[in-house]
Amino acid sequence: MVSVDEAQQMIMGRVVPLEAEEVDALTADGRVLAHVIQAPLNIPDVPKAAMDGYALRTDDGLKPRRIVAELTAGTAAGVSLEPGTAVRIMTGAPMPAGADAMLPVELAEEHAGWLTLHHTLQSGHHVHTVGQDAAQGATILPQGTVIGTPELGLLATFGLTRVQVYRRPRVAVLATGDEVIEPGLPRPAGAVYDSNRYALMAALREAGCEVLSLGIAPDDHAKQREALLYGLEAADVLVTSGGVSMGSRDLIKPLLAELGTVHFGRIAFKPGKPTTFATVGSKLAFGLPGYPVSSLVSCEVFVRPALRALQGDPHPWRPRVRVRLSTPIRPSHDRPEYQRVTIRQEGLHLVAGTTGGQGSSRLMSLLGANGLLLVPPGKAIYPVGTELDALLTASFVATKPA
Repeated sequence: MVSVDEAQQMIMGRVVPLEAEEVDALTADGRVLAHVIQAPLNIPDVPKAAMDGYALRTDDGLKPRRIVAELTAGTAAGVSLEPGTAVRIMTGAPMPAGADAMLPVELAEEHAGWLTLHHTLQSGHHVHTVGQDAAQGATILPQGTVIGTPELGLLATFGLTRVQVYRRPRVAVLATGDEVIEPGLPRPAGAVYDSNRYALMAALREAGCEVLSLGIAPDDHAKQREALLYGLEAADVLVTSGGVSMGSRDLIKPLLAELGTVHFGRIAFKPGKPTTFATVGSKLAFGLPGYPVSSLVSCEVFVRPALRALQGDPHPWRPRVRVRLSTPIRPSHDRPEYQRVTIRQEGLHLVAGTTGGQGSSRLMSLLGANGLLLVPPGKAIYPVGTELDALLTASFVATKPA
């Protein structure tokens, strides 16, 4: 049985980012850049007015100016400013030749085609200079950048419509077990609906993957082997649920050992001790437990970081924070436990409270949870106010002012 750290190291040591592909830059949100992007031009490309007002020459001082033209954004200046003149100008419009500053409209008075100044300006005031936002040739997005809202906007700003990103992993998901049936079908007594496969596929899509459902394989050696081989052929990563414990019908571990190399099959970790990791050639395979919470927590802790790394994400791990307990927490006596909690901010502190019963079959414990509390093993209950580490799996809110 390996530790959590050992298991994560074994997995990540076998992860190599997938090859790059060219995609539409304007719909590439969530993707990871496979190359450095440099500014192809200066932004702004010419001096521009920072706000609505008047373009003028500062060496004219405070004497009135005759207004000779009006410039709007998106049009070429087309005018040269002579001494004693000014140009009415709109935000973002190119500055006319000869002008070296602009006066905001609220600091001046216009009457009968003449401009009266109330404030002296210095050269360069309220003018966006060439390359002020980004200079041509400068790195604007490094390799490994996850494209979000500002990154996508930046790509559009430079007119870039194609980018190289790491390919999304394709993940095949298989549920196993004679007792597992498809949701919506009649359920015989003792059978369970397949929640694991659908919940795992949702988690994998959230991690940025393309998902292939392999359905449900009964506890039959030949049928499970056929399903595993198909998944390994069709996808980059194989994820199964169930069939990894110690029973005579738990076939996933021996099948993975037959097809490839099992690197570990038990982790000193709760929930999810029988979580299994194997490689078959260059493909990664994860055998997750059958209990719903064990399956999803194991996916979060061990599978998700590997999938993010396959996409070239240089920071594949969830943020780790220090929290104060708002409810008592009972630890496992022999293994570190990742308990489901709700994290919120109270003043200067992050506070975590339990989501209730932490049984491996109680999927309700994940509802509303935005963190996993890392609870060291022990016999004594951790009281309110104890500080522990937690993984942030979703955002949190401040409930009290600082």
